[in-house]
Amino acid sequence: MLKALIFDMDGVLVDSMPFHAAAWKKAFLEMGMEIRDEDIYEIEGSNPRNGLPLLIRKALKEPGAYDFETITAIYRQEFKRIFELKAFDGMKECLEMLKARFMLSVVSGSDRLIVNGILDQLFPGIFDTVVTGDDVLNSKPYPDPFLKAVELLKVGKNECVVIENAVLGVEAAKRADIYCIGVPTYVEPSKLDRADLVVGDHKKLMEHLLNLE
Repeated sequence: MLKALIFDMDGVLVDSMPFHAAAWKKAFLEMGMEIRDEDIYEIEGSNPRNGLPLLIRKALKEPGAYDFETITAIYRQEFKRIFELKAFDGMKECLEMLKARFMLSVVSGSDRLIVNGILDQLFPGIFDTVVTGDDVLNSKPYPDPFLKAVELLKVGKNECVVIENAVLGVEAAKRADIYCIGVPTYVEPSKLDRADLVVGDHKKLMEHLLNLE
């Protein structure tokens, strides 16, 4: 019996990844490195501790030569400056209807302050549990964030569905042995082929979720 839905935040609930990408690109540029939007989208879901080494290598540099705290501080400042808060159309109303039938959780690789700030403004009182990048040592693609959510929800893995838009997020859900629905917000649908189901867009996603039993 399905009891809980576990949502990624960026790219599933909130159209925020372009702002994250712009902020990371600025931070890297200030440190003398260049990265592409595509590089950032491909590691979406990881926290800075796990994701920064991957991005630095994408810039053809050695991670050990850079201070992660400095890069992350520049990113946070720029993200706060440019971010425009916007939920995907219909998502708040969809979540309100789902809350009457299921427990709802968010699992995000972003900082706790960023995640809680966004959820408090856009979806106050909606989510039963929230797991952020600060709450686990190993972020997506490790299963730890989703296993933490299952633990907090006090349900079985077979009683949950994960909704993800990121490659690493889908991998993490499957490594946690949880059914996963993929929505290709910023990547090609084929990149999410490890998901149990890939829906075409957010409209189809919400239609599918509202028909779950």
